Amino acid sequence: MDKVPSLNKSSDRRSDMAYQPAFYIPYVSPLEDDELYLESDGKPMAETERHRNLMIYAIQTLESHFEAVPDVCVSGNMMMYYRPGDYWKSVSPDVFVTFGVERKERRTYRIWEEGKPPDFVLEFSSKRTAANDLGLKKALYAEVIGVREYFLYDPERRYLPSGPLIGFRLEGQSYVRIPPSIGGGIPSETLGVEFSLRGDGFGFYDVIFGEWLETPAEKAAAAFHEEAAARQAAEIRAQQAEEELTRLRAALTSQKNS
Repeated sequence: MDKVPSLNKSSDRRSDMAYQPAFYIPYVSPLEDDELYLESDGKPMAETERHRNLMIYAIQTLESHFEAVPDVCVSGNMMMYYRPGDYWKSVSPDVFVTFGVERKERRTYRIWEEGKPPDFVLEFSSKRTAANDLGLKKALYAEVIGVREYFLYDPERRYLPSGPLIGFRLEGQSYVRIPPSIGGGIPSETLGVEFSLRGDGFGFYDVIFGEWLETPAEKAAAAFHEEAAARQAAEIRAQQAEEELTRLRAALTSQKNS
């Protein structure tokens, strides 16, 4: 099993309120044949507003988690081509992560140019897509593209037959269902986190550090509240110290006058 890239988890990781990415992501100018590999399949970004919001949440959370890793692509809703010269052989994963490739902005993802397929793919299933997600698309990711881990989440918790959360890991050219951990989450070896239900949604849980992964906005909000709490605690301590000093002065004055 490949090791997940190490991440910096210093105690002061929330010291800055403003989110600052660890690496600048360069923009790559279009190539001559880009017009042949379309950036869109003409379909909606997501089935519903909820599906769209969860897609954005997942991409932002994983981007933030791997921000210190220089050679990773975290993306989604991008046209992915898997056969050179065949402009119809494509798929558009909701979320995907690839390690060992250049960190840059992409117009499309062409597997032969990147040198490898994604290590991880997440699809958000719906009434319309669930059968395909577990059928043709699953076979495509396993047998043709070679995605190491394939995860499915049903935001409405109605359409996947064995629960709203499913994970598969590639063995040979076939997927094997990933059993849940003791805590009920589905462990991802490629990401080094657990994919777990959380309230009426889902989240990525870091079992090593015992915390949920956060989006940049969530990190900034947490830093703001921590800083506000620290200021309030300092003000209370200062007030208590002033009150104690006043009490001691009064006691000293009373002692001198007695």
